[in-house]
Amino acid sequence: MAELGIEKASVFNLPPVEFVELAAELGCRHISAGLASFPYGRHYYPEYSLREDRSLRRRMIETMDATGVSISLAEGFVVRPGVDASAYENDLDICRELGAPRINVVSMDDDPARTFDQFAALHALAARRNLETTLEFAPCLAVRDLPAALSVIERIGDPSFRLLVDTMHLIRSGATAKDVAALDPTLIGYVQLSDAPRVPSIEDYFEEAMYERMVPGEGELGLAELLSVLPGDRVFGLEIPLHSRMTAGQGPRERVEPCVRAARKLLASLPA
Repeated sequence: MAELGIEKASVFNLPPVEFVELAAELGCRHISAGLASFPYGRHYYPEYSLREDRSLRRRMIETMDATGVSISLAEGFVVRPGVDASAYENDLDICRELGAPRINVVSMDDDPARTFDQFAALHALAARRNLETTLEFAPCLAVRDLPAALSVIERIGDPSFRLLVDTMHLIRSGATAKDVAALDPTLIGYVQLSDAPRVPSIEDYFEEAMYERMVPGEGELGLAELLSVLPGDRVFGLEIPLHSRMTAGQGPRERVEPCVRAARKLLASLPA
């Protein structure tokens, strides 16, 4: 069975040490991590910066060592107009210090040529630090769908630059389980798992993706069919922000534990 992780978006800026402890309590050996608080949910917890706070980095590493939880994906590597890949060199060093095996890249720059050049530069900088790179596509990003992502991967031409498949983004961008089944499985480096309605329930796609997804099996993405064709030896990170439940008073464990349970049940039901 695939190993489950918990993605940072699912816990709305829960401080890093507490995040590691929560993953361990729920029997998940992996988390995704960014180096600082994201803008959403900022008012629920004190802001933090693994970039600036060496003591926090040390405590996070100690907690990971003690619990057996590790970072499976380092997030926050965004191609933006006016920002060069070299600006991320210090962040890459910190990701390596924290033991992350890979970074995830996305683009919010609508210039295709610059997006590609910056992806290539980020990947080269990561590779120097023995970090893999995954590329995430989504309807709200510059790389909007699976064909566009595959084109970038083909041009990069390095087996350590691979796809991140987010189940919501994949289906909402028009792909199907058959499209995934047709891929060389080695092209897929990481999976982010969530459910959602087929038709968007929130007009702003980015807002829906970052704030309000659904527990696996409660939506309409056809996860059983999709999971049956995804490589089973990847980390499946649960990216399931449930902001409405948070504002209703549910704590991190109350929100995340049902997601972990549902994902395990779904994965266990797949043919061996």
